[in-house]
Amino acid sequence: MQTGLNVFSVSPVGSVWFAMMQSNLAGKVIVAVLFGGSICAWTLMVTKVRELLQASRSSRRFLAAYRKEAHPASLFLKRQRFDGSPLYAIYDKACNALGAALEARGPDTDDLFMGGVGTSQSTLGKVRVASVRNIAERAMADQALLLENHMGLLATAASTAPFLGLLGTVWGVMEAFGGMAVKGSAMLSAVAPGISGALLTTVVGLLVALPSAVGYNMLSDKIRRFSVEMDNFVEELMSSVECQYLEEP
Repeated sequence: MQTGLNVFSVSPVGSVWFAMMQSNLAGKVIVAVLFGGSICAWTLMVTKVRELLQASRSSRRFLAAYRKEAHPASLFLKRQRFDGSPLYAIYDKACNALGAALEARGPDTDDLFMGGVGTSQSTLGKVRVASVRNIAERAMADQALLLENHMGLLATAASTAPFLGLLGTVWGVMEAFGGMAVKGSAMLSAVAPGISGALLTTVVGLLVALPSAVGYNMLSDKIRRFSVEMDNFVEELMSSVECQYLEEP
């Protein structure tokens, strides 16, 4: 025990190991659960960061290409793809809806040119334009849901980890004082190891919760920005569609 106490007092790693060894079964189970939750939270944060970075890069390239074209459906007709971009996914759905509204047929995208691209021969009424807008807005909502996918798990890790740690601490302290009562000893040395092991669960819970909370807030802010960007793009796209296709009253 003296050797363990010396390691505990000298080395931070040794102190954690000593506290782990002094934990009761419930404390060890809670620490294992928190450790697994930490792995899941970090994996989710890294994956989501990579996903958002790819979406941001693809969206910038798509917007640059889209704004170089004079006609809103030009990229669609040229079959240029920007996989990984939420904006492109919205654009693709809207252009498919536009083609259906113009009664384009067959796999040949030249049909859409014949339906009005570059000409003023084909126009759409307000109802059909509104249907294209509705499809674009539904696609925007779908992309927002995809961006927010698994964010609830990260929020759960941030909110529940401290309470799990607190549960382990309270349980461990309760057992430590119970053991002191059974032994009839009021000396600190009788309860210190048990309390040390109990407090470990709170430390681990906080180590899981703090990065999860910071990551959740940062990712949520990025997703909110994407949502605003998607909403702005839908308005920009539909304004171009209305200018090109909406029939005069």
